Amino acid sequence: MLGGSFWIAALRNTISIGLMMGFFLMLDRPKFSMKKTIYCYIGSGGALIAAYSLWYLLGTSSFVRYSGLSSLLVVGIFCGAMSGEAVYLSLYKMGVAFYLLSVCVFCGVDVSRWWFGGNVWVDILVRAFCLGVILLVTWKKLRKLFLGGVDFLMEEMDMYSAVTLLISVMIGAVVAYWPNLQGFSIFNMVRAFVTLFMAGVLQYTIFHLYIHLGYEHYYQAEKELLEMNEKLLRGQMELMRESEKEAARIYHDARHHMLLMQEYAQKKEFDELLAYLMQYGEDIENQRVTYICGNRAVNSILSAYARKARNKGIQVEMDVKVGEGLNIRDVDWIAILANIFENAIHGCEDSGLEQQEINIYIAQKGNKAVIRFSNTSAGNVNFHKGLPTSEKGTGLGVPSIMKAASRYDGETDFELQNGAFVTRILLNIPCCMENRA
Repeated sequence: MLGGSFWIAALRNTISIGLMMGFFLMLDRPKFSMKKTIYCYIGSGGALIAAYSLWYLLGTSSFVRYSGLSSLLVVGIFCGAMSGEAVYLSLYKMGVAFYLLSVCVFCGVDVSRWWFGGNVWVDILVRAFCLGVILLVTWKKLRKLFLGGVDFLMEEMDMYSAVTLLISVMIGAVVAYWPNLQGFSIFNMVRAFVTLFMAGVLQYTIFHLYIHLGYEHYYQAEKELLEMNEKLLRGQMELMRESEKEAARIYHDARHHMLLMQEYAQKKEFDELLAYLMQYGEDIENQRVTYICGNRAVNSILSAYARKARNKGIQVEMDVKVGEGLNIRDVDWIAILANIFENAIHGCEDSGLEQQEINIYIAQKGNKAVIRFSNTSAGNVNFHKGLPTSEKGTGLGVPSIMKAASRYDGETDFELQNGAFVTRILLNIPCCMENRA
């Protein structure tokens, strides 16, 4: 700290608070509207600037020693409370913000002391220049990259990684703010530069590591969806081949039916002809393809898996009331319905019960799609944080179900209920899919 008047301290505090809050807000998705959030940031920032400037006026020595470290706690609590994201992500952003503040203080103080004899205005100009460069680069370059990968960070980050980041930040903070280590010397400058450089490299490396892991998991999930889609298409092709065989058989049998009916007519055995026609009509009715619903994607998925379940001796009851025109992608229908139906079939088989059944209810209610599956279960399903798990982890296609549901701000619920495993999903149907494709 190079000293100065109350107003000099106020300028420094404005730069410091503005840097931390501005950087955090640019990379944040706040829980309130942006207008309200900006008002809160401006009001709270002004109050903090006034409080820290008053602290400098009343106790310069304690301010120099502890103001920097205390700002991490005070500003961090405020920004975390305003953020709509996970606490781990808020810790990460505040850690990076405080690291950048340390860089700003290091550059301002040491440039002023090394070349300009400790001139306070040079210190302020250098800090202001660093503030402008940091916020400009954040807005132009980092913001888009960060917000584009923020979901990956939320999925991958945990307490261990957050603590690691905070430790790296505190190492950098020690260089700029630790009491009795602020003496001017070549050794201190080199030490500060090396420490801040290493802390910055660590921050940058961890950030890209999480982004890379997130993309890897994303592509893995997409690969599983494509494989499931291919599996369903193969099942549909098999149904088509069987339908063609059935059509050929019906054509072949039709000739025999016509000859027999012609024989009854020529002999004027009308009672026998009428009885035969009634029997033939019942046979056609029994062979008629079951219509499930007006949505082709849903109809195809449920038809394929219902046939698979019935071949295994599982009774399937369906009440489906959805039509065409829903803004839900076919691949998402596949991810949700195919996974749930597959799990339901496995649940019935694993139950070992003689009577096995699957009950399905799907309906559109306003701008929402309601999905409910209930299947026979042995009651030995394990849950972790409300999600069913297999011996190898979450498994059971649950991540694919939840990922597809999250695309529509959906809600999922899994539970055991009266000897049955019940899956409930509520999807919000968007007006258009431009932002969700």
